[in-house]
Amino acid sequence: MQAKPKIVALLPMKANSERVKGKNFREFRGKPLFRWILDTLLEVQEIDQVVINTDARHILAEHGLVDSDRILIRDRKPEICGDHVSMNLVLADDVATVDADIYLMTHTTNPLMSVDTISKALSAFAERKAQGTADSLFTVDKVQTRFYRRDCSPVNHDPDNLIPTQHLEPWYEENSNLYLFTRNSFGKTNARIGKQPMMYEAPRIESIDIDDQQDWDFAVIAALYLQEQGVVK
Repeated sequence: MQAKPKIVALLPMKANSERVKGKNFREFRGKPLFRWILDTLLEVQEIDQVVINTDARHILAEHGLVDSDRILIRDRKPEICGDHVSMNLVLADDVATVDADIYLMTHTTNPLMSVDTISKALSAFAERKAQGTADSLFTVDKVQTRFYRRDCSPVNHDPDNLIPTQHLEPWYEENSNLYLFTRNSFGKTNARIGKQPMMYEAPRIESIDIDDQQDWDFAVIAALYLQEQGVVK
């Protein structure tokens, strides 16, 4: 019988935030923003451990979060701290230190991603990985609309021959919600997207990534709707 793969979720978290000050720890619909995705990850049965690489251990402690049997808080090395450090450098430090068969990476700024979406993405990746047709996965939003360049020239359509947008070629936007990869795939690219990636389309309402205040306001509205529907607590 094949052993269950060890799955480790990487949840990097920093104290500072340029556009929305302290957003990772700011209250979002009743609890700190970081708790939304953390609580979701802890509900995913396939995940063995959540690793938080952070320069804010003291702030986490103030919110009652410390190391436990499923949570490992790692103090971020000074040389990879700062607002302009590549996330891949932070991930490389975790991958080199924490062993896993599959790494799942997400952000505190993705509060609405569901347990169901994460589990289905893990299943889809496991199937493709076993077939040898994918070494990594990233979530996307499907977009079918008319794009223009800054000079107003059309990108993906003919303004003189308008067709319904649903007939346009679909484009796929990386939404920064979820990444799955292995130590081997990461080593080939030094990045969370490997040489043979697959895309995974998740529900659009779950794919909100809070980057600025407008995103925050939109996410609050979406969270309120999902709470009223009983989808999230």
